[in-house]
Order: sequence, then C-alpha cells, then structure tokens
Amino acid sequence: MPLVNMRDMLYHAYENSYAVGAFDLVSLDFLEAVIGAAERCRAPVILSVAEPHFAHYDFELMLPAIEAAAKRASIPVAIQLDHGNSLESTIKAINLGCNGVMMDASNMSLPDNINATKEVVDMAHACGIPVVGELGYVAGIEGEGAAQHPGETELTIPSQAKAYVERTGVDFLAVSIGTVQGRMKGKAKLDFTRLKQLNQTVKIPLVIHGGTGLNGDQFRRLTSLGISKINYFTGLSDIAAQTMRERIKSERTGSFTDMKQGVKEAIGEDVERCLRLWGSAGRAAEVLTQCAPWASVEHLIIYNVERMSDEQAQAMMSEGRRVLAKIPGVREVFAGQAVEEGTRYKFCWLIRFTHKAVIESYRKHPDHLDFADKLFRPFAGERISIDFQDSISAAQDLPAHIQKQAGFGIPS
Repeated sequence: MPLVNMRDMLYHAYENSYAVGAFDLVSLDFLEAVIGAAERCRAPVILSVAEPHFAHYDFELMLPAIEAAAKRASIPVAIQLDHGNSLESTIKAINLGCNGVMMDASNMSLPDNINATKEVVDMAHACGIPVVGELGYVAGIEGEGAAQHPGETELTIPSQAKAYVERTGVDFLAVSIGTVQGRMKGKAKLDFTRLKQLNQTVKIPLVIHGGTGLNGDQFRRLTSLGISKINYFTGLSDIAAQTMRERIKSERTGSFTDMKQGVKEAIGEDVERCLRLWGSAGRAAEVLTQCAPWASVEHLIIYNVERMSDEQAQAMMSEGRRVLAKIPGVREVFAGQAVEEGTRYKFCWLIRFTHKAVIESYRKHPDHLDFADKLFRPFAGERISIDFQDSISAAQDLPAHIQKQAGFGIPS
C-alpha cells in the first residue's frame, strides 16, 4: 500500500496544516536518498520528475526505478510529473506510472492557461489522477532555475485564482507569492497576506515552487496558510555538487564511484531536515490509514477469432498494441496466443490500467471504440472480458471497520 492516492495524501496535509515534500529526482542517488530520509522520519513523500530535467536522463528508464522504490517503501509515497508542458507529456507520464501531474501553463495568458490546464484535468481525472495547476509565474533567479524559468515573477491574484480553479477543476493550485526557482538572493520577501487571501478564496491545497532558501519561520507560516506541498530541488542539487567538489579535492586520483561517496548521505540529511521542518515527519501511519492504495487494474480478454487467419489475427493484435497503448491510463498492452494447442480460447489481451477509473474512460475512448468495432469485435464473437484488481490492494481499499472484521488489519 505505500504507493497511495496523491489527492488523499495532500488533503490530509491541508486539513492538518503541514506540507508534504515533493523532491525532484535526477539520479538513483537522489531517489535512494529521498526514500531513505522519508523512512527515517516516518513521513509521506512525493517522488517528483520534472520535465525540464528530462535532458539529463531517460524518463522512460527512470520511472520503473521510481515506481519500484515507491512500492517497496514502508511510508506513503506518490509519484508526480512536475512542470509538464503539454497534454502529450502528461499522458506519457501517467502511462509510465505517475499518479499525479502538474500542468505548467503559467507563462500563458489567463484564458490560454485555463484552456490548456482544463484539457489536462479532463484527461487525468478520467484516469483517476489528480492535477496541480499553476497561476502566477515563479521566475528563476540563479542556477538552473534562471535558465529553465526565465522572465519576471508575476504574483497570483486571488480573484483570478478563484475563476481559474472553478473553470479548470484542478485539485491543487501552485501559487506565486515571492519565492523563486533556483537560488535565492538574500532573504525572500513572501506575501503572506496574499497567501491568506488565496487560501480563503480557493479552499484547496496550495503548492509552493522554489522552497530553497526559505527559513523555518517562513515555512511554518506557509503551512499554516494552506501550503500542503513544497517542491524542492536546488538545495539538494547544490549539496550534491558541493559534496563531490570536496571529495575531488581530497581524492584527486579517485574513480567516478570514489567521487560520489557521501553524496547520497548528504542529500538525505537535507531531505530529513526539510521533512521535519515542514511538519510531515511522524505522519506516515496516520496518512496510510487515510489514503486509498494506488493499484492498477488488469483488463483481461480471452477470445477466439472467426473468418480470420492466424496471420490476420497477428496483424490485428499488432495494430491493437499500437493504438491501445496510446490511450490515457493504459500502462501496458499484452497480446498473446496460447502456447498449447487445443485450449478453449486461443488468444488473449491483457491490458493494464493505471487506476480503476480507466475502466470506464477506456471503454468510451474513441480510439478504443474505433479499433474494437472495426477490427476486433466483428471477428471475436466468442470472448470473455473481466477486470481484475490486486486482491490485497482491493481489501485495503475497504473501510477500516470492515478490514478489521475481515482480519486484514491496518498498516502502522
């Protein structure tokens, strides 16, 4: 159950006035450090992959490692796409394993931001996925932030935020109140009056980008005024780089692995500091009892074909793999043929959905309907179709008193 619904996780933080850390990952060192720190603190955590960082690693190779780490963690974990810049990139992130996405159209005009974000919200909600939208613009100052988020900061206007939330249907709102992307020059001047107005106006969990450089008092005020998720990367990146520089000075002839010694530990220490400062430390047990487990669904079809040769059946399955794999919420498409001759059913589809909400949206998706009505159903009259969910996850999704009666117990 440690991979949980991100909406449940952040609403628990919002209702209890603390913030969950969303740490951008750029390597396995970052991933292991963040998970290790969260487990030491017994804190919920969000493993974040930012689209601007995809130039530094292969997103499709990184996601399976992140998902594996989340599933074996003992604390509640969610996986999010940070700063997604298009409908296509958010669909890809969902199909690869993210169970939360951020659509960043904050550099657009308000009408264009609303339209672009609503398109992502409609798609993601049909997959059971919550969405972070951003209104206002948090510019970069120094370091990576300056290059990736150019221009001038624009603070979020409460009246516009109300219209934006109502028209887009976002689950969480990232706001601009004086933080910066990258390194802060001097002490940040945060507009807490504006934040209070935003919180009272939209009444949904709020998000801060640019957590590096803020102090303890500022963080405490942020969480008391609705900030439920804090995105954090630059501080970790700087600590990792400084640790390596110091190692190079003392080990001038060392290998690459020698240069990396101490990096993971240094990152972990700063993550642990943040989790304790933001109030999420020690919350893991209660969050686990309040969050629905994030469990995929297996859509199974076993069938025989009529008026179609085996070669034609193979061509049909190949086209199905191509078409169906692109539908939002489809994690994997397996098209198989029975190994043994003479079985009751010769062919099968095994399609993995990211969430049970996809059962309905997949059924109605025009690409699925077009393929099924033209290429599959006319030739597969004899078939059985069933949707399966992991039995342990399904049991954990029951109300607590029913779990107790059935003997499942509640994780602690």
